[in-house]
Order: sequence, then C-alpha cells, then structure tokens
Amino acid sequence: MLDPREIYDVDVEAAERVDHAARRGVGPVLVHALQGFVDAGHAGQVAVDHLVGSGSGQRLVTFDVDQLVDYRSRRPVMTFDAGWTDYAAPELVVDLLEDAQGVPYLLLHGVEPDLQWERWVVAVRQVVERFDVPLVVGLHGIPMGVPHTRPVSVTAHATRAELVADHTSFFGVVQVPASASALLELRLGESGHDAMGFAVHVPHYLAQSPFPSAGVTGLRHVERATGLDLGVAALEPVAAEALREVERQVEASSEVAAVVQALEEQYDAFTRSVGRTNLLAQTTDLPTAEEIGAELERFLAEQTGTSDGGQSPA
Repeated sequence: MLDPREIYDVDVEAAERVDHAARRGVGPVLVHALQGFVDAGHAGQVAVDHLVGSGSGQRLVTFDVDQLVDYRSRRPVMTFDAGWTDYAAPELVVDLLEDAQGVPYLLLHGVEPDLQWERWVVAVRQVVERFDVPLVVGLHGIPMGVPHTRPVSVTAHATRAELVADHTSFFGVVQVPASASALLELRLGESGHDAMGFAVHVPHYLAQSPFPSAGVTGLRHVERATGLDLGVAALEPVAAEALREVERQVEASSEVAAVVQALEEQYDAFTRSVGRTNLLAQTTDLPTAEEIGAELERFLAEQTGTSDGGQSPA
C-alpha cells in the first residue's frame, strides 16, 4: 500500500485547536456523510448542509481528490458564459465544527473516493488516532417500502453490539454493494475503534429528491449517540412543509391515497411483529412494495411534470 499520509494535509492552526480542546477532556467525535453512494431522500446531504451552515467551521483535513476521484465516471460541473468561468472542484475534507453548546466535533464530508479505498481508510484512521476521536458516526438514507405518514425509522449498525443495543434490527444477513463509508466502519472496528452508523429509512417513492424528515431523524440519532446538540429544531419547519406538500399531492388522488393506506397496513403489520427479517410484512391481500412504488412514482411524476417518475416532491 502507498503511504496514506501522502493523500491528505492537516491544517496546523485547526489541529492546535483540536489538541487544546482534547487536553480539557476527551477528543472530538467524528461524524461522516459522503456523496456518491446511496443517500435516499438526500438524508446525509441534508444533515451536512445543516451542520456546515449552522456556524463558522475550520478546515482541519483536506484529502487529495486527484488521487481518489475518477473524474470521467463522475464528472465535475463547469460553467460556460462566453468562456469557461467556473469549475466546481470536488472536495473530500474534515471540518472542525462546534455544536450549539460550543462542544467541538469533526465532520467528514464531500465525495466518496472512487479509488484507493483501503489507503483512504488508513488515512482516516490516522486522523482518528491523531486527534483521539472516541467515536465515529456515519449517516445516509436508504429507500424502503415505508409510508411517509409513519415515524421515520433507522437501521443502526456498529463495531460493537453495545453501541446499538437499544435499536431494533430490521434485517437478517444480507449482501449489498460496498461503500467507502461502510468499509471505514468495518476497518475501524478491526483496529479497536468504536464506530457506528445510521441508515435512515426513506419512502422509496420520495427517495430521489430531498426529504428533510430523513435528515432530521438521522441527526436526532447522532445527537443521542454522541451527546452533541446539533440544533436540529431549525430543520423541523422545512421538514414539516415538505410533508405537507407530499400530503397535498397524495390527497389529490383517491387511488394514490389507497396505495399509501396499503403501505401503512404493511408498516403497521411489521411493527406488531418486530423480529421479522423484512421491514415489509407481506400479506396476500396487499400489493407488493414494487407495485406500490411504481404507482406512487407514476402519480407524483404526473403532478410534478416529470416524464420518468425520477423526481418526486419533498
């Protein structure tokens, strides 16, 4: 493996701030949400935008994306205005932030690496060890056959069972495509570091556009896991308005309202029999999750003027 220390730079001034805070107690927790893997409802990005926008942060670590990103598979955006005027360069960084009570924490965000995952994971582990990070917490959204009319739930996972002892497990053994964030959690656990994550369950008919309720739920779980005060209340009016917009569109069609009711029955059947390995408690008189999703996507696409159902309201 090439030297992981050659793919990132640490800001000396920011590092001194972290060290000073650590001398007064434990090191800062690290929260991460990367772009590029599944993030239904933009749950992770909603969370990042809220955290970055909540106050002035300081750049602590900058990764060398030229070594980590495949530009041809994920081309950055450029602006042309009688000539090239702007280039949206991809970033992968760790920022030093403070919560509402002035407690410092770290936020790893930006593009998921396309290349050199193992090297990057070791680099992040070096940052974790350099700044005595006691806990690493990830956040993203996954599409699920759940209705928007029920509380948003999560799947919690961790390197130690004790970290998620109070969370219900919705899955048995499954195999899914890997992500850099998942590999980071796995490798941190193998190295003896505490790491965990929250996959927020987003209604699959709302997965393609921002669903602020998912970001709110994810951040609430991060708060409980870390003790941070992330000012989540500021997001709640936006989340409430997004839900009202979905309700207005669903109420416009009795057919779609019936489909949502079927999803509600599936969800409620599951909650009455927690322990099944599938979040959708299938019954013979209910449509499948795929049929429900297709019907809702068709209706919502008509309402928003899209032709392929790829964008739903939020």
